[in-house]
Amino acid sequence: MNRMSNTVIGFLNILTLISSIVLLGSALWMGKSKTTCEHFLQKPLLILGLAILVLSIAGLVGACCDVAWVLWVYLFFMVFIIVALMGLTLFGFIVTSHGGGVGVDGRVYKEFKLEAYHPWLKTRVIDTNYWVTIKTCLLGSVTCSKLALWTPLDYLQKDLSPLQSGCCKPPTSCVYNTDTVIQQDPDCYRWNNAATVLCYDCDSCRAGVLETVRRDWHKLSLVNVVVVLFLIAVYCVGCCAFKNAKRPQHYGFPYGRYGMSKSRPGWEQSWSRWWHGRDRY
Repeated sequence: MNRMSNTVIGFLNILTLISSIVLLGSALWMGKSKTTCEHFLQKPLLILGLAILVLSIAGLVGACCDVAWVLWVYLFFMVFIIVALMGLTLFGFIVTSHGGGVGVDGRVYKEFKLEAYHPWLKTRVIDTNYWVTIKTCLLGSVTCSKLALWTPLDYLQKDLSPLQSGCCKPPTSCVYNTDTVIQQDPDCYRWNNAATVLCYDCDSCRAGVLETVRRDWHKLSLVNVVVVLFLIAVYCVGCCAFKNAKRPQHYGFPYGRYGMSKSRPGWEQSWSRWWHGRDRY
């Protein structure tokens, strides 16, 4: 039973190893996805997946081979990953607490305003170089092409994704073909019917991207809470496995013939016996 923790930590690290492969696959898919065009979470997922992958391998080696120093390194870096995940989760909840859509009268879908989102997120999409990358991805996606055959009745009865609501149409409040000059949302003047223009340069499109990121990040933060609790449990079992690996090797009976443990004396004990017994000869 004294080695049960090694078996448990080995099994748990197999689970974390599989989870890290899933995380890496999700991050790679996210970078190549033509439907979401999300790049905010790709790097954090890659870093997290690689870190858990390396730690899982170290935990398996340390537990299965009973190598104390490997388990020590494993537990040392596990603390950093747990703290980093807790920080990332807290930051995610703070950032995703802002935003959300605004209902439109007579419509099923919602519209999104850039000023409603967290300043950290807004600075990302306001950056021209970064937005060019997202815009190129959106142009290559099928986000807006699905709406090409919609009728006015469809816009009244059907729902739209945040990207479709912000990037594929002008704001509902826009008024065109009028002889009088009226003050409107600046996005109304950025809109163009050309398939390569539409509302890709509108603030509403940027807000649609942020809303998609906000929803996915919020879900990821909830998953992170479960992951943190799981890693804390793995850490506790790892501490037991580390203590077992530090115990001296026993020979013969596990606790001696009369319940006394028989272990190989360490080098310091052998040296002490030699030093104190040298005057006898």
